[in-house]
Amino acid sequence: MESYYRAVSSRDSRFDGRFWFGVTSTGIYCRPSCPARTPKSENVKYFPSAAAAARNGFRACRRCAPDAVPGSPLWDSRADVTARAVRLIGDGVVDRGGVPELASRLGYTERHLNRLLSEELGAGPLALARTQRAQTAKTLITKTGLGLSEIAFAAGFGSIRQFNDTFREVYGCAPSTLRRADTPVDGVVPLRLSYRAPLHTEALFGFLGARTITGVDSYTDGRYTRSLRLPHGPATVTLWPGTGAARDDGTGAGSGFIEAELRLSDMRDLTPAVARCRRLLDLDADPAAVDAALAADPALAAVVAAEPGVRLPRSVDGFEMAVRAVVGQQISVAGARTVLARLCPPAAGTADRPGLPTSVFPTPEQLLLLPDEAFSMPASRRRTLRAVAEAVRDGLRLDAGSDRAATREALLALPGVGPWTADYIALRALGDPDVLLTTDLGTRRGAKALGLPDDPADLARHAERWRPWRSYAQIRLWRAS
Repeated sequence: MESYYRAVSSRDSRFDGRFWFGVTSTGIYCRPSCPARTPKSENVKYFPSAAAAARNGFRACRRCAPDAVPGSPLWDSRADVTARAVRLIGDGVVDRGGVPELASRLGYTERHLNRLLSEELGAGPLALARTQRAQTAKTLITKTGLGLSEIAFAAGFGSIRQFNDTFREVYGCAPSTLRRADTPVDGVVPLRLSYRAPLHTEALFGFLGARTITGVDSYTDGRYTRSLRLPHGPATVTLWPGTGAARDDGTGAGSGFIEAELRLSDMRDLTPAVARCRRLLDLDADPAAVDAALAADPALAAVVAAEPGVRLPRSVDGFEMAVRAVVGQQISVAGARTVLARLCPPAAGTADRPGLPTSVFPTPEQLLLLPDEAFSMPASRRRTLRAVAEAVRDGLRLDAGSDRAATREALLALPGVGPWTADYIALRALGDPDVLLTTDLGTRRGAKALGLPDDPADLARHAERWRPWRSYAQIRLWRAS
C-alpha cells in the first residue's frame, strides 16, 4: 500500500479510477488526485471501487467528486467475467432487470457472480448498481429541472425513501441541498465526460466524422451528433472536446473532459446513454500504458510521439456496427456511407428538428422487413446482412458484456462473415483492444508507409510485440495510410 499512499501524497491523477481511499478521521472517501490536505497514512484505507468505500461507511468527497472519475482501464479492456459484469452494470442492466438478468447474460449463478465481484471489487452487483444510481441521481439533480420524485425513479430507485436514504449515505446530505437555482428545464442534460490525458481529439472525432450516415449522425464544426436507441426510447447526443481545466467536475490535473448534450425521451436512460458515449469515445482507456507499449517498437515510436493519446473509436450499438462492417466489405468508406443511408429512412416527427438526427439506425427486426431494393449491394451481401440480423434477433449479443471469443466464433459461422468482418466487429462493437486486420488494404498501406512489412503474415509476426494493444496500433496504421 506504500505505492498507493505515494500516489495520494502526490495527487497523481493517473491513479484516478484505479483505486479510492477513505479517511477514517473524517468518514470521507476521495480519488487519489483530491486537492485536499493529504491525510496521515494511518488514517487511510484503500478500496478497489467507489461502491466498496460506500459499503464501508464512507461518504463521497464533495470537493473531488470521486464518483465521477474515468472508469478503470482494467474493466474497460479485460475480457473476463468480472470485467464484462462491470461493463453491463455500467450500462444499467441491473437497474432494468436486476441481478438475475445480469447473471443470465453472463451465464453464471447469482451467488457465484456476487462472490467474484466482491472478491475483486469489494462490493457485489447490487452495491455497485446502488452507487451508480446515486451518481445518476446527483447528475439529474444538478443538471436538470426534474422534481426529486421524478429523479428518484428515473435513477432506478424503488422508492423515495430508498432514494433519500441512499443519497444521505453516499453523499452525507439530503438530495435537495444539491439543487441549483439556475438548473435548466429545457430537457437537455449537459454533462462533462472525464478522461485520462492525453486524448488525440482530431484522430477520434475525425474517424467518426468520416463515417457518418446521413440522418443518423453528423460531424459539423467540431461537434459530433448522433441518434441513440436506448432501453426506454430514442435519444440524441452531441459531443465535442472540452477546453480549459476541468476541476469543477473533479477531473483534476492530468485529465480532461468531453462536453456532452443529451436529449432523452426518458430520463431512465441517462445511465446507459453516458455509458455508451464513454465507450464510443474510449474514454476509460489508459493512454499512457498503450502509448508506452507501442512506442517500444522503433517503427511506431515517432508517430506515437507526434500523436499521443490516439483512442479506439467504438460504437453505441453492436448491431449497427455489424451492419457497417458487412456493408463495408471491399468498398470504400464513402460508398459504404451511401449504402447505409438508404437503410435508414427518416423517422416520423423529425422534420422540424434542424441540426438533429432524423433517423435511428434500424433494429434487426426492422432491417429484416426491408425489401430487396433497399439493399444497394450484391445479393450475397444482402443475405449476409439478413443472417446477421436474424442471429442478433435470436439472441446473439454484440455489446460490452459479450464473450469476445465465443462471439467471434458465432459470427464466423454465419454465411458471408469472414475473419476481416468478425475482427472489425470485435474491434469496434466489442471493444477488443488486441485486434489487427492484417489483410485490410488500409492496414497494409499504413504499414508500408511506416516502414513495416505489408505482407499479412509478416505483419502479423511483427505485431506480436504490440500485444495486448494491437487495436490501437490498427488505428495508427489507418491514419498512416
